[in-house]
Amino acid sequence: MLRKLIKHEFRATARVMGPLFLIILVLALTANLSLQFLLNASGFFPNLMGGLLLFAFGIGMAALVIISIVLMVERFRANLMGDEGYVMFTLPVSGHQLVWSKIIVSSVWFIATTLVEALAILVCVFDLELMRDIFSSAFFRRVFEGVQELVSEFGLNLPMMAAEVIVLALLTCAVLCLEFYAAIAVGHSFANHKSAWSVLFFFAFQFVTQLVSGLFVNTDFFTGLFNIGGMNSFHQLMAVLICMELISGGIFYAVTTVTLKKRLNLQ
Repeated sequence: MLRKLIKHEFRATARVMGPLFLIILVLALTANLSLQFLLNASGFFPNLMGGLLLFAFGIGMAALVIISIVLMVERFRANLMGDEGYVMFTLPVSGHQLVWSKIIVSSVWFIATTLVEALAILVCVFDLELMRDIFSSAFFRRVFEGVQELVSEFGLNLPMMAAEVIVLALLTCAVLCLEFYAAIAVGHSFANHKSAWSVLFFFAFQFVTQLVSGLFVNTDFFTGLFNIGGMNSFHQLMAVLICMELISGGIFYAVTTVTLKKRLNLQ
């Protein structure tokens, strides 16, 4: 049943995210053409049009991030806390499956948004001659040789490092979703001013999370990780960060699921 929930959620959110991704890539292409045009043109009107297109691209990039977060929050609120909740909670699925479907789909869209924005930036600044000059330049060869020297000298395990970074990024996306979900779930357990309570609890969760993280970073245990040296320091640091995300995610997940089970209020 979880698979069906995820499939339905992807279909619903793709109606919004799919066109947005296409718009951003089109804006990136127009921004690239604007840059090429500005480099070879003079005059007030051409510069104004080029500047406006570049400005639109920047606004679109920021809007894509904001809309992806707002969509993720609104889908959870409308599906589980609003009128649709009467239907969702009558389905033959558990509250855990409902929450997991939201987490998985939202995390995938966050990652997809990051990749699309990176691709859009590449499209915006892409220039065939410039790319050819960069990859054939002595500077690029020197950078490549420098990376090889670092790998051989310090024993860098690039695949392992990449895997750890990817795992941390995935967990960060999931924890961000859960922080929003926990705030919404607790806020909507009240009879009145549910949205205001949700915002208040979100900032309260943020404050507590930042406070605990700040206190932990200043401990001797955390600072001692940088004195280990070599790749062991990096791996242990990543392990600690991953564990911190797992703990935070576990707490927010427990708050969300327990609140949905014990204090669900759809009125």
